[in-house]
Amino acid sequence: MPHDDSLIITLVGGFVLAFVFGMLANRLKLSPLVGYLVAGIVVGPFTGGFVADTELAPQLAEIGVILLMFGVGLHFSLADLMKVRKVAIPGALVQIGAATVLGWMLGRFLLGLNDIESLLLGFSLSVASTVVLLRALEERKQLKSDAGRIAMGWLIVEDLVIVIALVMLPLLIIAPGETLSGAELAKSVGWTLIKVAGFVGVMLVVGAKVLPWVLVRIAHTKSRELFTLGVLAIALGIAWVAYYLFHSFALGAFLAGLVLNSSPLGHNAAERSLPLRDAFAVLFFVSVGMLFDPSILVREPLAVLGVLGIVIIGKSLAALVITTAFKLDRATSLTVAASLAQIGEFSFILAATSVSLGAMSRETHDLILASALLSISLNPFVFALIDRMGGRVQPPTKKPEPEPKAALADVM
Repeated sequence: MPHDDSLIITLVGGFVLAFVFGMLANRLKLSPLVGYLVAGIVVGPFTGGFVADTELAPQLAEIGVILLMFGVGLHFSLADLMKVRKVAIPGALVQIGAATVLGWMLGRFLLGLNDIESLLLGFSLSVASTVVLLRALEERKQLKSDAGRIAMGWLIVEDLVIVIALVMLPLLIIAPGETLSGAELAKSVGWTLIKVAGFVGVMLVVGAKVLPWVLVRIAHTKSRELFTLGVLAIALGIAWVAYYLFHSFALGAFLAGLVLNSSPLGHNAAERSLPLRDAFAVLFFVSVGMLFDPSILVREPLAVLGVLGIVIIGKSLAALVITTAFKLDRATSLTVAASLAQIGEFSFILAATSVSLGAMSRETHDLILASALLSISLNPFVFALIDRMGGRVQPPTKKPEPEPKAALADVM
């Protein structure tokens, strides 16, 4: 493929096929994310026909990750988390731990992986997709219900854990052939934590005053284009600074969104960045599909069933045990359990980071992608099953408060 037209061909191929397969998935009552992933598989190197630029697509996907995390920060609600903190915080942490242990056991004793790769496999399977959950709750009119608030708070905690993990992983994973003493590791981790704390402090103290001031000055120009460019420049610029310091785009983009969220123009910033966030998020899922080798479904069917079992059965049972321990009613417990019976975007990011660090094989990476594709596809059926078991929660009778145009559901 000529280098001078690879960008436009990749964009055209990605967007057109994502639209076609996204529409097909929607007609089949599946999440459009399934269609985007399939579009990536079609243009990937493991299938015949047109092959997109496999070096350019991941770079475009990185922009999708930045804008995704920026959107999460823009719509992060500490107040909503605090309302359900007694269940969501311990529940999410215990469930992450349970899924990680199950993944470690599967990888270590059945798949023959080493301890590090087995733990990374379990950790990648432990986090659910906020995008999939939001759409499921909206379709069921449960976003404002107690079950919906608990599930959303649960996933907010998971998102925060992932942001921290993406910063720490490069420090904790040692390349083959390298040795690092306990003192050196502690020094490296400690220094990174100090830098992270300093960066967060600067963003929350200085950035909270400077960035809103900058947006106000841009808004005074009364130029929609300049305002949109200013929002994107802030998101991408701060993400790059975080990557330079910690090798993590996610932390900078999340903090940039979090700071702007508290500004008077936070709603406008979310609205202006939404179209590009949607577009590059689609490219992110397409690029993930390009990395997936579908032949693993035939080569390793038992391994695929094993990881899928952890996602759908293991995580759901863990959530049921936790919510029952907190004496939640049956319907709420079942709804939260079904909400967690899938994985998505953050699992992809964790798996890709692990592969780039040399701590995860492409085979294990494909197992995670397979479980994501299948769990997202099966999630509507999981909700249908819990409805039969008494999990249907009636929407609140009180008229819900109007949501802003760029709600949390608009992150994807």
